Amino acid sequence: MSDPIKVLTDTVRGPVITPPDPEYDDARSVYNAMHDRRPSAVVRCTDSADVMAVVAAGRESGLDLAIRGGGHSVPGYGTIDDGLVLDLSRMNSVQVDPVKRIARVGGGATLGDVDHATYPFGLAAPGGVVSTTGVAGLTLGGGIGYLTRSVGLTIDNLLSADVVLADGRQVTASDYQNEDLFWALRGGGGNFGVVTNFEFQLHEVGDVVGGPLFYNFDDARAVLECYRDYIARAPEQLGCFFGWQIAPDLPFIPRDRIGDLFCVLVTCWNGPHEEAEKVLKPLRDAAEVQTEQVGVVSFPDMNSAFDDLVPKGMQNYWKADFISELTDDAITAHIEHGAKTPHVSSSMHLHPINGAAQRVGPDETAFGHRDKQFSPVVVGIWSDPEDNEANIKWVKDYYDAIHPHSGSEGGYINFMSGDDDDRAQVNYGVNYDRLAAVKKTYDPENVFHVNQNIAPASG
Repeated sequence: MSDPIKVLTDTVRGPVITPPDPEYDDARSVYNAMHDRRPSAVVRCTDSADVMAVVAAGRESGLDLAIRGGGHSVPGYGTIDDGLVLDLSRMNSVQVDPVKRIARVGGGATLGDVDHATYPFGLAAPGGVVSTTGVAGLTLGGGIGYLTRSVGLTIDNLLSADVVLADGRQVTASDYQNEDLFWALRGGGGNFGVVTNFEFQLHEVGDVVGGPLFYNFDDARAVLECYRDYIARAPEQLGCFFGWQIAPDLPFIPRDRIGDLFCVLVTCWNGPHEEAEKVLKPLRDAAEVQTEQVGVVSFPDMNSAFDDLVPKGMQNYWKADFISELTDDAITAHIEHGAKTPHVSSSMHLHPINGAAQRVGPDETAFGHRDKQFSPVVVGIWSDPEDNEANIKWVKDYYDAIHPHSGSEGGYINFMSGDDDDRAQVNYGVNYDRLAAVKKTYDPENVFHVNQNIAPASG
């Protein structure tokens, strides 16, 4: 068998970075510093032909293949020991058609790349809440963010995808081509191929009224109860999630409150600016707002507001659920464990997934949790590896306390950690068997297994 690294070096246009290369340590690193892995090569692809070559090399050599978009994967799926890393970061172009309100987005683009390209036209694609997030991983897992209540998940706005399959072919998946693949891509993760281009429906989003409202921790129950009740009936142009926040050193934080633990509501109103005060009033009335940074901001600024809290090179360990109902007992558990939030970058975020996201049937896309109200994630992010044991324990204890109140076994795959791999079946929910059948069709040998994996159906 020929040397796959040499074959790639002779074939692809992008750099093939191996251990002797001076840029190797940078090329192999991902956001979660817990994953210090040493791949045989990192291939920074420049086009679909490069992607096809890397997939073929991985398949023919038997080397494990890790696909990296933004590199944010908490389980470290964007890197691998002794395998090939297919790095899409150079394939980050975004082309906007403002008349049709469509964007074609390269598989290596970040949410910030899309915002940069679409904002001048007063348009946006629904994404997440951190601009450095890779569009590919975000989309394939579902895509929860500020616009979910008004226009749905990211996958609900996906029109087509160009996909390099395990057999090396590139095909287009849409409502009219390879429909089973298109269904599976919308929530089935990276199990079915490498997406080199996405085509998204865009929406009118320019400047929004948004930002965080900070409340004293002691008011958390009142704030959570208000949030639970109000977000169920609020105008759908309101995006808002609840969280815990140790106050960072920022200009709008009173000097004597830096380092204090608050509960926060992060708001994003994409309606008429003159209506924002009325829409946000019930949230302001939940308890006394101690400080805030709510105002008119560009949507790109809204999406990048928390980037500094999730820099590359931190330790990351997360746990996630879906919630049918936020019960009073669940609120009690949140308050008990939220009080122990250990680091300024750590939190629990409670994202709403109602509104437009619930108007899509559970079998219309692979994302089958359309009956759920919230997607909570316990986010453990800290800097010192010596603190790993204590911080991981906080996340696990928090999750163990809230999970019995969730009314659901599964959670959002984009919020999972590496030790959640055994939860794949419940995370994909009612659609798992159908996903396994599609997997058998497009990747029967499970070439794409470095992910929240779906095993090909047997028989």
